[in-house]
Amino acid sequence: MATPLAPAKRKQILRVIFISLLLDLISFTFILPLFPQLLEFYRNLEAPDPTSTSILNRILLGLNAYKHSFSRPISDRYDIVLLGGALGSLFSFLQAIASPIIGRLSDKYGRRTALLWSMGGNIASVALWVAATDFRTFLASRVVGGLSEGNVQLAIAMAADISDDQQRGPTMALVGACFSIAFTFGPALGAALATISTVAANPFATAAAFSLFLILVETSYLYLCLPETLPSAREASATNGSATKKKSSVATTPVRTNSHLLLNFTHFIFILFFSGMEFSFPFMTYDLFAYSSSQSGKLLGFIGLIASILQGSVTRRLHPLRVVQLGVVACAASFFLLGRLSTEAGLYGAASLLAVTTATVVTGLNSLSSFEAGEDERGGKLGNHRSWGQVGRSLGPLLFCTLYWWAGRDVAYKVGGAGMLGVCALVFGGLKAPSRSLAAKVK
Repeated sequence: MATPLAPAKRKQILRVIFISLLLDLISFTFILPLFPQLLEFYRNLEAPDPTSTSILNRILLGLNAYKHSFSRPISDRYDIVLLGGALGSLFSFLQAIASPIIGRLSDKYGRRTALLWSMGGNIASVALWVAATDFRTFLASRVVGGLSEGNVQLAIAMAADISDDQQRGPTMALVGACFSIAFTFGPALGAALATISTVAANPFATAAAFSLFLILVETSYLYLCLPETLPSAREASATNGSATKKKSSVATTPVRTNSHLLLNFTHFIFILFFSGMEFSFPFMTYDLFAYSSSQSGKLLGFIGLIASILQGSVTRRLHPLRVVQLGVVACAASFFLLGRLSTEAGLYGAASLLAVTTATVVTGLNSLSSFEAGEDERGGKLGNHRSWGQVGRSLGPLLFCTLYWWAGRDVAYKVGGAGMLGVCALVFGGLKAPSRSLAAKVK
């Protein structure tokens, strides 16, 4: 086991992780409330010409063929729902491929090196969005982003690197708080910037340019301020080569309470249902209440605000297993409520339950997974864990939006609620508290 960091050094590294991840996630969430209007813009730009052989026209032709395979007539206005689901699925599928590779590379070459290379890909991705005057360029930006985004998993690995068993849960909650804060401000800021037109050929260039600015600031900050956190690399810098080899040879894999297969499958099945509902949220509010980008941003900001409060007050104090249990129950309740709501008050009630889920489940599962991983395998194991979640996220939006598009909101959310009840059974019946985490609580 690596020598524990001095408290001041640990605090410094944790601050760098928090600030950089916050900048990354705010930039990432800019696009979320913009998807319906952004896709409508490209459709109106390229689809009116029936003779065009553009990528978007070919995709829309495929969607029409898919729609006509059903006996039930489906309005063309739902094309945006399915197209948005397909793009979300593509991004996550690429993340599922890249995450284990990025994790293993960080175990071999160091977290800092892997993260800086990932940032290079992020810069290229957002730069393409700035220049996306056609759908083809926008699609390329999503592909590059999906293959290069490694900030979240590496932040989790670094947080685990610098934390002992007692610090693990609160530290993961701090990382999770970045998501909540980003969802509080990012979507609303993105929606506001989208109202400022600076490039006629790309109405969303202002939001994209500010997103690029944040990514460039983040990259510079990481390069200047982030030290290496990989335990073996820290030991190498503090000892001579022979001592390093000796220390590395005694590194042991912890006794596992939950298999990584069980944790990964739980992550997959939860994200499968949750991501479908999460991605359909802006489309549902657009369909049901004719929400604009700014209204969708306000709603996502409300979810982020409640989740950030819960991260600081509840999630960091509860055992990770209890955190996961609380979140999946709240998620099941929100599904059934979303299927029946007819007022904005009901919408915000369901959003409050979703905030509980956002603040708990993934943070708790990441913490449980980190307890089951040794120092020399942490990046790879957490990368695999994220990959399983991203497979669920690649399937969830497409399947759920298809169901929403074909059978309607009521059926889609009832099916999602039934699936989440299955997740509750898995969490309460299958997962156990790791012995190391219980020992840390006793201390």
